Amino acid sequence: MARYAFADYDVDSVELKCLLVSRGVKADREVYRRFSREFRLDVSPLTCNCVILSDGTVVQMTDMKFHLQYLNGALSWDNLKLLRYASELGTPFRLRLLEDKPALFHEGEFVDFVTLPDYTDFYRRRTTSGLPFVGNAVLQGLDWVSFQCLWHCEYAAAGKPCQFCFSGAEFEALARKGKPMPNAVSPEDFAEIVLCALDNTTARNVQITGGSTFSGASESAHIRAYLRAINERIGRERVGDILLYITPPKDFALIDEYFALGASRIACSLEVWDEKLAAEITPGKLAFTTRKRHLDILEYAAGKFGAGSAFSNFIIGIEPFESLREGATYLAERGVIPTASVWMPMGRPVMGTMRAPNVDYYRRVIDLFGGLYAKYRLEPAGACGLNVCVERDIWRARQPAVGGGDCCERDCCE
Repeated sequence: MARYAFADYDVDSVELKCLLVSRGVKADREVYRRFSREFRLDVSPLTCNCVILSDGTVVQMTDMKFHLQYLNGALSWDNLKLLRYASELGTPFRLRLLEDKPALFHEGEFVDFVTLPDYTDFYRRRTTSGLPFVGNAVLQGLDWVSFQCLWHCEYAAAGKPCQFCFSGAEFEALARKGKPMPNAVSPEDFAEIVLCALDNTTARNVQITGGSTFSGASESAHIRAYLRAINERIGRERVGDILLYITPPKDFALIDEYFALGASRIACSLEVWDEKLAAEITPGKLAFTTRKRHLDILEYAAGKFGAGSAFSNFIIGIEPFESLREGATYLAERGVIPTASVWMPMGRPVMGTMRAPNVDYYRRVIDLFGGLYAKYRLEPAGACGLNVCVERDIWRARQPAVGGGDCCERDCCE
């Protein structure tokens, strides 16, 4: 694992990833001109750009120039609120050309050369029915095709979105204006997008995500249809991991059915452990689904299908370390993987701030999660990691210490 010394920082690659995800970058126009035709690099924030550090760590690249322009257009109803936080949205990181290569700088100081994934026309495509790929699916790093919101969030439409969720803000805005919610992506379109990713990119794993629903049973028709579409139209053997993010249902039998249909792991994400904070940050989850149902489903899945078959995401940076430690430990002791998605403050303010925590906070989280993964033998999904989540990076970084081998077979991990 690489280390970086710049300004007052002395960080490893996972800590640097946390800083970059939470603060964003500004990329020079020359970078786009030089690399956008050969590599996966686009000015649209919807294409989920990433860079790869010199040791293979995959990092979300949110270009603050274009991201804030997109926010102004997409969430015009919230522009005045965002202006209040403008002073918190600056970034010291910049992507520039150096020796005709993309290089990361911090306040003018060189940090690392980075690489970019190979170009694909994935985001230029539409399905046979006319559904655009962009805005419905993203390629994350080298391994994943992810669907961010296959069906709308009923909590957001009811006025109780998660504070950090950009999609939830859009659904809340639609409901406030009395406009209809978008239709769920059809199984046919879903399968066509997955097949295109498998055939034309390096993606081999699928992440299925929808909005939260008042009853986990109400989304089950969608989930069954997507899993069956993989089995019947693609072939389950062609796909690596299938991560299924769901609303915890009352009926445990649905969990059995999802695994039988091919799900690799199931997530019922709590996001925040501290219940007082959760009531404000994730109000719909506490009001409609309840903490107990989340935990019941997670423990059931881990108990029946094995440690690591269930996981719960935490948004890293929006609650005190002490409560995060309590929640992550509670889950790991029960065979549930606590996963770590770094909070991106440039999306929406949480608890009245858009200011990310300092590197010491991230370092404590990395040490905590790494220790839990080793102690309870919990291996997060994937190979090279996701753009915003750091659990796989943490696991990779600890492998020499716990006697593990190579994390994957890709060149980026050499």
